[in-house]
Amino acid sequence: MMGLFGDGDGNSGILSWLYDSMYHGKQAASDAGDVTMKLLRSTGKAAWYVGTTFLVLILPPMILAEREQQQSDLDIQQAFMLGTRPLPPPPAQK
Repeated sequence: MMGLFGDGDGNSGILSWLYDSMYHGKQAASDAGDVTMKLLRSTGKAAWYVGTTFLVLILPPMILAEREQQQSDLDIQQAFMLGTRPLPPPPAQK
């Protein structure tokens, strides 16, 4: 019969088994936490790289295109109000 702390033959008891299970559970939770922190850290770095690249390389041409479109719309509106034909768009640059 197995006791709480084990029998005299070197077999561990229920409390020893419970302690070992809790220790391994804590170790697994700690390892999972470490992996989660590393994942969050690397995800944060990747998000920073993507955001910075967007702000530096993609956003300025988008703003420029929007300004050109607004200027073109304004020119067309002014030409319509004055009763003249709007100028054709400039040829595409090569």
